[in-house]
Amino acid sequence: MQYHIWTLGCQMNVADSQLLASELEKMGHHAAENPDDADIYVVNTCVVRQAAEDKAYGRLMQLHGEKRKNPEKVIGLMGCLVGVKDPVHLRKKLPYVDVFMAPSTPDLMVNFLKERDGEREIMEIEAEQREILNQIQDGELILPEHERGNIVSAHVPVVYGCSHACSFCIIPFRRGAERSRSVGEIVNHVRSLAQQGVKEVTLLGQIVDRYGKDIPDGPDLADLLRQVHCVAEEVDVKRIRFLTSHPNWMTDRILDTVAELPRLMPVIEVPVQAGNDEVLSRMRRGYTNAQYRRLIEKIRNKIPDVAIHTDIIVGFCGETEEQFMDTYNLLADLKLDKTHLARYSPRPQTISDRKMEDDVPEEEKIRRHKMIEEIHMQVSAEINSKWLGETVEVLVEDMHKGKWRARTPQNKLVFFEAEGDLKGELLDLEITWTGPWSMQGRIPQPEVQDLSIPIISS
Repeated sequence: MQYHIWTLGCQMNVADSQLLASELEKMGHHAAENPDDADIYVVNTCVVRQAAEDKAYGRLMQLHGEKRKNPEKVIGLMGCLVGVKDPVHLRKKLPYVDVFMAPSTPDLMVNFLKERDGEREIMEIEAEQREILNQIQDGELILPEHERGNIVSAHVPVVYGCSHACSFCIIPFRRGAERSRSVGEIVNHVRSLAQQGVKEVTLLGQIVDRYGKDIPDGPDLADLLRQVHCVAEEVDVKRIRFLTSHPNWMTDRILDTVAELPRLMPVIEVPVQAGNDEVLSRMRRGYTNAQYRRLIEKIRNKIPDVAIHTDIIVGFCGETEEQFMDTYNLLADLKLDKTHLARYSPRPQTISDRKMEDDVPEEEKIRRHKMIEEIHMQVSAEINSKWLGETVEVLVEDMHKGKWRARTPQNKLVFFEAEGDLKGELLDLEITWTGPWSMQGRIPQPEVQDLSIPIISS
């Protein structure tokens, strides 16, 4: 049978889809070249923004029509739209969906496919579901056939869920409390990816810095990074990244580890969300503008070549023009490498939805969004311009519109032209052009020595 997984949302969803694909491959199924031909179609959903939820429902409506034409087609719904509790309302609303999967739980689809030709006692099925999930999390990850030897970078979840509960965030309700994977599971995951040609891994967590906090006397993220680095040296994984961090949990141990180990890339993603203390308090972020500024200074002192990324939400409940300008000025002052930007939209069950008023008009949110975009573009162009004429090591990812696409240690995108198959290679590029979102480069030409014999006149 052929399958297709349509994925919305964050890198964690991408990793969850990869895990499901791995289990389907183990069962003998293969990725469909044309999604319309898929016998198994899974929609992996995101609900962080209303727009993402609307996209999911739109795709499900299309699948409803396909299900009428072909009742044997298996339709699965996965991710944050389902959540961690029994989705009774979704079962009623979407009766044509065969399998509902919480985030990071592909075992339900595996069990459904095994059971579709027969029935067993419920308790027996539930016991097998748990066993299947344990095997999935502990065992080898098999990439889809078309990805084996063809993808350079992959994601590795290290901690599922989130226990922080920012007032605007729906993730704790849909992904549950934090659950750290064991070091052994993660190491096996990295090894299996390396055996299939992956050269770069990104360790994932909603708050990745909290890895191990749910394990008494367990390892922390710095410990894990050292273990993964040792494995990377053994299996020739060339680069390691991690995200997303939280300002409250970014420790000196983590920063010192990044500074010390050569395969850990100098990129730190620490979302600030807002630059005003009152807004930060309403968001329940747990730090102030001044504390965030001091953290950025510390990161730059410990890792001089670091790139720092952040997240911003504009138009949060009660945000005045003066409070917004605190955010604007924070970004103008700190000059961070990348800003992920969103307009606030209330999500059900969250504290902000239940207890606060979404009182910033949409047109004002759009205006503020545009202002942050403009300052971000200016800052990014300024930072990237410093690379002009420099030689930098890049990891080549793939071919894009006739040029090779590669990334620097700081995760900056570089395009260049060259002959031969360079996918997965580390090589030096001389930067010849810079813009706010990408750069262009060339392979440096070897210097030609002048071996001519000087003519000495008498």
